[in-house]
Amino acid sequence: MKIALAPDGAELAWVEEGQGEPLLLVAGQATAMDGWGPTAKALAEHFRVIRFDHRGIGGSSNGDAGRYTTRLLAADAVAVLKAANVESAHVYGHSMGGRVAQWLAIDHPQSVCTLILAATSGGKLAGAEPTKDAMEALVSGDMVRLEPLFFAPEWAADRPEATHTFFNSRATAWAKARHFRASRDHDAWSQLGSIESPTLILHGTDDALTPMPNALQLHRHIRRSTLVKVPGAGHGLHLDRPETIQWIRQFIAAKAPL
Repeated sequence: MKIALAPDGAELAWVEEGQGEPLLLVAGQATAMDGWGPTAKALAEHFRVIRFDHRGIGGSSNGDAGRYTTRLLAADAVAVLKAANVESAHVYGHSMGGRVAQWLAIDHPQSVCTLILAATSGGKLAGAEPTKDAMEALVSGDMVRLEPLFFAPEWAADRPEATHTFFNSRATAWAKARHFRASRDHDAWSQLGSIESPTLILHGTDDALTPMPNALQLHRHIRRSTLVKVPGAGHGLHLDRPETIQWIRQFIAAKAPL
């Protein structure tokens, strides 16, 4: 594990594996880099995969409490790329990580070659918010309640270690609350039109935490975007749908090889 220094001096833990074009993975709300599990391993067969823990999560320090916004978390991601000596990378963000990745592409366009957004949104969207039950499950943090919202039952049953790792990131209640607020307060709708990076949007049709209209609006706002609707997939399609790995490879090869 290596350490990158954020703009406020916070220590950001990061790792890399594989060879080839750099691919930065940006995890979701209060989720550690280990949560990428089998997806990181599969992608590392084709790319130089760089993962990191958001501030307050896993091996990273808390840093300044005022920097827990998706826009400022994007500056943390830039610090990780700098530490890895990477000027431009393909960027793959899941859920809150997708929100962070949007700001990365907006504020630091030179750092983003292609953008992959999974199960995410540009901000609050009337009529497309999580269901009451889904939000209560998310707030509870109860793995038993959350698992069906993220993963297909058979996938979770076959990979209990990956599922447990994903839902049990090391983080304090203090940090989790700030991650939740950062994700909830995200609003990039008015600036998504400035994204120039070719963008692949992956979204499950059964995502109760981030309903499909969010993906449709992302697609409308980001000019150079391609939307792939994944039938029957929930919020954790970045893990339980291995076919997405091939789609990402094809998209990158076709759109913007480094």
